[in-house]
Amino acid sequence: MPKILANDGIDTAGKQLLEQAGFTVDTNKIAQEELAQKLNSYDCLTVRSATKVRQPLVDVIPNVKLIVRGGVGMDNIDVSYAESKGIAVRNTPLSSTLSVAELVFAHLFSLVRFLYDSNRKMPVDGLTQFKELKEKYSKGTELRGKTLGILGFGNIGQEVARIGLGLGMNILAHSRTNKTVDIVLTFPGNQLVKIPVTTVSKEEVISKSDFITIHTPGSAQVLFKDDFEKMKANAGIINIARGGVIKEKDLLEYLNNNKVAYAGIDVFEEEPTKNSELLTHPKVSLSPHIGASTAEGQKRVGAEVAQIIIDFFKKHNH
Repeated sequence: MPKILANDGIDTAGKQLLEQAGFTVDTNKIAQEELAQKLNSYDCLTVRSATKVRQPLVDVIPNVKLIVRGGVGMDNIDVSYAESKGIAVRNTPLSSTLSVAELVFAHLFSLVRFLYDSNRKMPVDGLTQFKELKEKYSKGTELRGKTLGILGFGNIGQEVARIGLGLGMNILAHSRTNKTVDIVLTFPGNQLVKIPVTTVSKEEVISKSDFITIHTPGSAQVLFKDDFEKMKANAGIINIARGGVIKEKDLLEYLNNNKVAYAGIDVFEEEPTKNSELLTHPKVSLSPHIGASTAEGQKRVGAEVAQIIIDFFKKHNH
């Protein structure tokens, strides 16, 4: 039976599914620089974000028949080149959708009520400056009635819209292709309500939104300096997509000149990040690239990765 290297790990349930199907699963991580020498011992490679599969590696792994990315984006894999060499490439576009979308709102709630900052200051100043901190953090706002702008309206963007609509927010969404999507809200008694959301221009999203969250595929830059200039005063920005979609120096510039009120950041241009100004900024809520990393999300990803592998090798009679 085929041998699988889960180089960035796999949930226990997914590993068990594969082993029950007769596969050998190796979860001992091989360093990036050693993959070229060791990867040909395997028939299949699974990765998350950490392991990179670029052209030079693809050229020296003719025994690998399948690469599976546990997650949505595949910008750490040279997909077209791998496929041109006869290696199939798959991903799991749905498994982490809810986990990522909920983290958007974890950051949003933290930002509008200053929880990210109060959790820094209370342990230090809570005993001696309680009244001062209470006054400082009593200027929070509510999400209901605010406009949430979504750049990228695929599975995750649509789930973000669903949660936002449930909170009573207005939704403005932009996609590379114009479309209308019925967002389904479920209420007690299994009552379903469909709310159509029609995408608009990027300019409209940027100029009219109180908060902007990015969910485009890949790591290409999405927000440019001209876009920051067009934003509403005191807008908030959430980035749980890829570090490169916003230039950190631009974000810091507009945080410092008060055009941007605050930002929730889960991904960075370089990981681990060395941007100490961003890490210590008083207007930034931070998390260490954990968008898809919930217990439920990891279980769904592991199960979907396992099923992709089982189906692939069954079809190809390995």
